[in-house]
Amino acid sequence: MDVLPLLLLVAGSAAVAGAARRTPVPAPLLLVAAGLVVSYVPGVPDYTLEPDVVLPLVLPPLLYKEGTESSYLDLRAQLRPVGLLSVGYVLFATFVVGWAAYLVVPGLPLPAALVLGAVVAPTDAVAAAAIARRVGLPSRVTTILQGESLLNDATAITAYRVAVAAAVGEGSTWAGGIGEFLRAAIGGVVVGLVLMVPIHWLRTHLTEALLQNTLSLLIPFVAYGVAEQVHASGVLAVVVVAVYLGHRAWEVDFATRLQEEAVWKMVAFLLESAVFALIGLQLPPILHGLGTYQGADAVWYAVAVFLVVVATRFVWVYPAAFLPRLLSRRIREREENPTWRAPIVTSWAAMRGVVSLAIAFSIPATVHGGAPFPQRNLILFLTFTTVIGTLVVQGLTLAPVIRLMRFPGRDRQAETLAEANAQAQASRAAENRLEELLSDERNALPPPLADRLRGALERRRNAVWERLGQVNPVTGESVDDTYRRLSREMISAEREVFVKLRDHRYIDDEMLRGLLRRLDLEEAAAYREAS
Repeated sequence: MDVLPLLLLVAGSAAVAGAARRTPVPAPLLLVAAGLVVSYVPGVPDYTLEPDVVLPLVLPPLLYKEGTESSYLDLRAQLRPVGLLSVGYVLFATFVVGWAAYLVVPGLPLPAALVLGAVVAPTDAVAAAAIARRVGLPSRVTTILQGESLLNDATAITAYRVAVAAAVGEGSTWAGGIGEFLRAAIGGVVVGLVLMVPIHWLRTHLTEALLQNTLSLLIPFVAYGVAEQVHASGVLAVVVVAVYLGHRAWEVDFATRLQEEAVWKMVAFLLESAVFALIGLQLPPILHGLGTYQGADAVWYAVAVFLVVVATRFVWVYPAAFLPRLLSRRIREREENPTWRAPIVTSWAAMRGVVSLAIAFSIPATVHGGAPFPQRNLILFLTFTTVIGTLVVQGLTLAPVIRLMRFPGRDRQAETLAEANAQAQASRAAENRLEELLSDERNALPPPLADRLRGALERRRNAVWERLGQVNPVTGESVDDTYRRLSREMISAEREVFVKLRDHRYIDDEMLRGLLRRLDLEEAAAYREAS
C-alpha cells in the first residue's frame, strides 16, 4: 500500500472517531458506516485487510492495552464464567454455526462450514471494550466480556487451523485437534509466564522514561512473536504479560506511567479507529468475489448465519450462568445468585470485529491438489455480514437493552467515600513516615519546606472529601470543577508571563520549555486531585 492511502485511512478514521464523541452513536458503528460509504466513492483506493498485518501487528498492541487496563483480581474472581465463554462458547459456536451453515447453504462442505463457524465464533476485544465504556455496563458483566474477548481469539484461531487442515485435505482427528489446542493454549501461557518477570524487572530498572516507553511499545510484539515462533498462542502470551504488568504497574517510575498512559491512548485510538474503518471498506472486494451466490440467496444465507450466531450465544450463556450453581454447592456458597438480566446483556453484547475478518481473509485460496478452497468467497461474505450485523444491530440496541434491564446504577457517593477512606489511611502512613524522616538530622529541612510537604499531604487528603460538597448555586459547578477551573486560570496567567519573557529575550526557549513542562505537570496534578 502506498503511503498516501495509508495516511488518508488513519487521518479519516481519526476524524470520524473524534466526531463520534459528539454523537450518541458509538464510535465503532460510525466508523464502520463511514467505511461502507467511502468504499463506494470513486477514486478511493482498495483497502484489502491483510491478515499478515492485522494479526501480528495490530492485534497484539490492542490486546496489550486492554490487558494492562484489566483487573487481575477481577479476572481471577470471574475465571469460571470467562473460561466458559472464551473456550466453551467458542467451540460450541464453531460447531453449531458450522453445522447450521452446512445445512442452509447448498454445496458447502462440512469442513468449510466449520471454518466459517470458527471464524465468527470469537467476540472482539476492541468492540466489547469500546461499547462497554460507552454504555456503562455493570462492572461484573464488563469484566466477563473483556476477559472473554481477551482470551477467546486463541481458541478461535486454533479451532480455525484444525478446520482448515481438514478442509484442505491435510487430515485432522479429534485427538489431533484437542492436542493442538492444548499445545497452543499451554504454550502461550507458559511463554507469557516466562517473559513477564524479566520484562517487569527490565521496566523497573531502566532509568529513563523514554527507554521504558520504547520497551512498552515493543512488549506486545515480542510476546506475540516469541509464542508464535514456538507454535504457541501469541494471543495468550500477550494477555498473560499484559495482565501481570498492569497488576504491577505501581512499581514503575511515575514519569514512565504518565508518558505510557498518553502514548498508549494515542496508539489505541489510532488503531481502533483504523480497524473499524477497514471493516466497512471491505465490502466492495468481498461482493466482487462472491461469484454465483448473488441476490436473494446471498441475503438469506447472511440472515440465517447471523440469527444462528445470535441464538447460539443465548443457548450457551443461560445454562453456563445457572447450571454450575445447580451442580456445585461450593459455587452456591461463594458466589451471588445471578439474575436473569445479566445473561441477557452478556448474550447481546457479543459483537464481532476485525479479528474474524482477518482470520477469514487468511483462508487459503486452494486445497491440496490445486482446487479452489470450497466457497471461500461466500465464507468471506458471511463473515462480513455477521460482523456488520452484530456491530450495527446489537451495538445500536445495547444501550436501550441495558436501560430496559434497569441495572442498579453505580453509587458515586459510596465510591467517593471509599476513595476518601483509602486516601485517609494512606495519608496517615505518609504523615508518620514524614515525621520519622524529619526527626533524622540527615533529612533536616527549613520549616517552610517541611510545611510544604505537610501541606501537599493535607491537600491530597482533603481533595476527595471536598468532592462530596454541594454545587455552587451561582455557577452550577461542583467543588472539584471550580478547583480545576481556578487552577487552570492561575497556571494560564503564569504561562503567559513566561512566553512574554521569552519574546523579550529575558529567557531563552530551552528555559521556557522547562518552565512550561513544570506548569503542565502541576496542571495535570491539580486535575487528578480534583478528579
